[in-house]
Amino acid sequence: MKKSKAYRESLTKFDRNHLYDPSEALELVKQMATAKFDETVEVHVKLGVDPRHADQQVRGTVSLPHGTGKTRRVLVFAKGEKIKEAENAGADYVGGEELAEKIQGGWFDFEVAVATPDMMGVVGKLGKILGPRGLMPNPKAGTVTFDIERTINELKAGRIEYRVDKTSIIHVPIGRASFENDQLMENLSTFAEALIKAKPAAAKGQYMRSVTVCSTMSPGVKINPIVLMAANR
Repeated sequence: MKKSKAYRESLTKFDRNHLYDPSEALELVKQMATAKFDETVEVHVKLGVDPRHADQQVRGTVSLPHGTGKTRRVLVFAKGEKIKEAENAGADYVGGEELAEKIQGGWFDFEVAVATPDMMGVVGKLGKILGPRGLMPNPKAGTVTFDIERTINELKAGRIEYRVDKTSIIHVPIGRASFENDQLMENLSTFAEALIKAKPAAAKGQYMRSVTVCSTMSPGVKINPIVLMAANR
């Protein structure tokens, strides 16, 4: 795949094999984010776990202090008084069977789904559709709950979900290229601290094997994982 001229020029601005301090790596990514839109800054962490084993799964949520720079479209499955609570909290879509039918028909105009526990009979039928897209409400992710107002507020403010994939890597957004370096650094540190706390007891050897940050259009810059872990234990 042919890389753009801007991408090739970015590769000359740093050493691809060097392990940078977190703040320095983020500053490099900001400098390379020259697209005409506000690029998302992402972090990709290779973990020393085997996700094929249930006792080495790494999954959770964390609220970034400066958000992600993006307001997420939230869908809520609820009934009774919880419908009004969801609407007042700013949910983009609220309902029950009618929303399930729309989704079964191929509608996915939302980025996160929340459900009250008493709606899981309806939501459970959507598992094969929402699951592969990472949209299935799940108690471990805090998206199956009766605390609808708090959950929506956190999701809108920048709460993100992280989950190790089958290649032992976690991918999450930590802000926008327009953020100040200190803001990106605080978001990265908050995520790293949560990830360290989520370390499975069964994980052996070095936990964070590699850490890379990049923007939507830029190449990845490697962070020294030992430095990142030491600063956020």
